[in-house]
Amino acid sequence: MQKQPSSGPLALGTFPRSKNLVGMLSEHLEREIREGRLVPGDRLPTEAALAASAGVSRTVVREAVASLKASGLVETRQGAGAFVRQPPPGFGPVPGIERATVDDIVWILELRLAVEVEAAALAASRRKPADIEALDGALAEMARAHAVGQDGVAADLAFHRALAAATGNPYFGRFLDQLGELALPRRRLTPHKTFGPDYLDLVEREHRAIRDAVVAGDAALAAAAMRGHLAGSRARYAGLA
Repeated sequence: MQKQPSSGPLALGTFPRSKNLVGMLSEHLEREIREGRLVPGDRLPTEAALAASAGVSRTVVREAVASLKASGLVETRQGAGAFVRQPPPGFGPVPGIERATVDDIVWILELRLAVEVEAAALAASRRKPADIEALDGALAEMARAHAVGQDGVAADLAFHRALAAATGNPYFGRFLDQLGELALPRRRLTPHKTFGPDYLDLVEREHRAIRDAVVAGDAALAAAAMRGHLAGSRARYAGLA
């Protein structure tokens, strides 16, 4: 039997006009899922109900749900709506991790969110065949690294640099060059074995969703996929403290 939309009130509230409405709504919905007020199998409230509850447009709702879908937290079913999935796996145990290290990682991910979501949208609008080749090459290298038990950080960074190049704006690439491997925090915490193949598979899927949106020339979907990827990473790392 098909589940009805969640009947309990969601802790949304009306969002300030000066904020990133898509990001705020997706983060609030993610919190509802991760804190158990929405559980796997639950159907999200309708687009109209979410828009009215949060005081935002239906376009904002669609982009927020797309972001959650890119994060693997919801799935959409034709004609039925959006449903909560089992949350993607987090990290294995990380002994001795310091709060300051986690804070630093989360701050960098927040900075990347502010820059790379727009970069993904621009890349979808401006990409050239050579850019797509570079993205595909980085994805292939990531898959090869993961298959032999490596963390794939170099390929991950190559993917984000290729995306930055696809914007046609050299300052996006310079931003990533300044961060270097600080942009990819996995090596700062623990050896690859503590992450596990499920986590690396999730990382690969998130990157492929970004690539597919860029190739399709869908700026809104590319931005949502990047937001889902980076916001999901921020939530996972924040949970380590």
